[in-house]
Amino acid sequence: MTAHDAQGAASTLPPIASRNPASRTHHGDTFDDPYEWFRAKEDEAVIAHLEAENAYTESRTEHLSGLRERIFDEIKGRTLETDLSVPSRHGEWWYYGRTVEGKQYGIQCRAPLASPDDWTPPELSPDVEVPGEQVLLDGNVEADGHEFFSLGSFEVSNDGRLMLWGVDVAGDERYTVRVRDLTTGEQLADVIEGTFAGAGFSPDGRFIVYSTVDDAWRPDTVWLHELGTPVADDAKLFHEPDERYWVGAGFTRSDRYLVIGLGSSITSEEWLLDADDLRGEPRVVWPRREGVEYESHHAVVDDEDVLYIVHNDGALDFEMVRVAASAPSGPRAVVIAHEQGRRLLGMSTFRDWGVVAYRRGGLPRLGLLSYSSGDVRELAFDEPLYSVGTGGNPEWAPPLLRIGYGSFTTPGTVYDYDIATGELLLRKRQPVLGGYEPSDYAQERVWATAQDGTQIPISLVWKRSFGDAGAAPRPVHLYGYGSYEHSIEPGFSVARLSALDRGVVFAVAHVRGGGEMGRQWYEDGKMLHKRNTFTDFVDCALHLIDNGFTSPGLLVAEGGSAGGLLMGAVANLAPELFAGILADVPFVDALTTILDPSLPLTVIEWDEWGDPLHDADVYAYMKSYSPYENVRSDVAYPRILAVTSLNDTRVLYVEPAKWVARLREVGADALLKCEMVAGHGGVSGRYNAWRERAFELAWLLDVLGLADA
Repeated sequence: MTAHDAQGAASTLPPIASRNPASRTHHGDTFDDPYEWFRAKEDEAVIAHLEAENAYTESRTEHLSGLRERIFDEIKGRTLETDLSVPSRHGEWWYYGRTVEGKQYGIQCRAPLASPDDWTPPELSPDVEVPGEQVLLDGNVEADGHEFFSLGSFEVSNDGRLMLWGVDVAGDERYTVRVRDLTTGEQLADVIEGTFAGAGFSPDGRFIVYSTVDDAWRPDTVWLHELGTPVADDAKLFHEPDERYWVGAGFTRSDRYLVIGLGSSITSEEWLLDADDLRGEPRVVWPRREGVEYESHHAVVDDEDVLYIVHNDGALDFEMVRVAASAPSGPRAVVIAHEQGRRLLGMSTFRDWGVVAYRRGGLPRLGLLSYSSGDVRELAFDEPLYSVGTGGNPEWAPPLLRIGYGSFTTPGTVYDYDIATGELLLRKRQPVLGGYEPSDYAQERVWATAQDGTQIPISLVWKRSFGDAGAAPRPVHLYGYGSYEHSIEPGFSVARLSALDRGVVFAVAHVRGGGEMGRQWYEDGKMLHKRNTFTDFVDCALHLIDNGFTSPGLLVAEGGSAGGLLMGAVANLAPELFAGILADVPFVDALTTILDPSLPLTVIEWDEWGDPLHDADVYAYMKSYSPYENVRSDVAYPRILAVTSLNDTRVLYVEPAKWVARLREVGADALLKCEMVAGHGGVSGRYNAWRERAFELAWLLDVLGLADA
């Protein structure tokens, strides 16, 4: 089979994989799977095939090398490469990060407080020396000699004396934890290998709490390591044998308890350990009940230890109650009652007040909770579309709340909210070089009508100089996800400007299966309702076409991971609507994966997709939409680019590799790009990530006919 690129460059032959006989039979149905042999990751033939795919993709996109370099230079040119984050107070220090021009990774630093009453973060400048600065961890030094580097744990003990950090140099999300004495610079003998992300110190700094995974890459065990003792002697604090549950642990902000949390997609359970008796017996907060999710947060109210619990027991969009920490299964005082359409997301407790996160009207919200009255004071923002959340608040009794804010047009912004006055104090806005003006761009939300009459929100952002969106058909980049109740928030992207400045309208289809419009939005896009996710995306594309925003020849779709499943499904459902489809780490062989409980994450995923191994109806339903099984020979597919990583443990490389091979059988113009040293998040290092995104955007612009723009 011969493939031609859109610019008419010389023909080149794509790799043609051999078809090796293989099949699987379930519920009386046999499926022939001639490319299942790709799963043998250590097989030289598999590696050779992936390398051949990479070579083919490079040859097919060689004409875009100049555009890729221009986009990379644009991203780089808009980024203040040498910069500092806003310091966050913890104990007697201000903690912050540095980036340095020419270096891939961040540098973690700290500087001493001016006084114990110092709550105003110092304004740092890259060209001004910070008095008393200590460099804690230089990611560039740690990454030296490695093609991949990821920091999965980083913490300094409460007394500021010890630091732990966990590093993954393969992309498989297995971290080696080490400890350094910050007073002497000495690295301690404690080395813990094979941990999951999120290791941390106990409040007194004597112990490290960490988790490990089972053979299916599921965090299943929480451990206690006493510094200075052999790792082999570490105490097992908790083990969860049920393969549906992930386990993690962390200390309350008050340092009163260690909370061991476990959860499936639909059920959760928490256990408490007194922080001053970590070798004691944990006690359950609420025993698990199928379908009940909750999370608890410690506070002290009227000198009593209490737990604020956000839960969905009889409350679809969740409610908040308060219980005694000594008897959490006892009487519940309702603090925030359930309200349909206001989805409570979580809670953060501080000594004197709490912060509630929730969604209403398709947007995230923050509210300040009074412990005494139960009243919630919502923080107000001017833009019609925005994203907001808390972050960088380790202290138990601060007078300020650190929040992050942004929108499609407003770069990432750090505020401190003054609890006493209600004033938002601007600490920093992400610098965007090259004369960026937010007013040059516009954002709005429109609504598409789904096949069943449901109104689906679509967020849009574009550059005003090209005219109003919808005034004439324009190139549109339509993004979607729609799984796990994950919401795609209105957020700023430097890289996206390279497309907007060439006339592209960026759009997000907030399809069912996500969490944008509340818990029912999620329920209506999972399990045996999963097809709503796919048809919603198609209906959003039709809305944009029918209302003059774009045309099929000017529309490119993108999604990653579970959003990559969405891409594969819509490619089969409505290939005629799209000029191109970009699928990042796509979950396109979903049925094969969910049928095999030995594969990473499969069993826990049954609550999201259903259990096709034991349920014939689920099997038939999943087979009806799984992209790999439903590649069609009776349609012309749009151009397709699938991007994956060899060491991805969440969506294995084999899925897009098989999908592309099957697409080639029916004459589709499909490309596969496989990072040979990377994980689910792609390559590591900011410059590498910019080049990766430049590659994808150049391909996207080429599909839209804008390669020369």
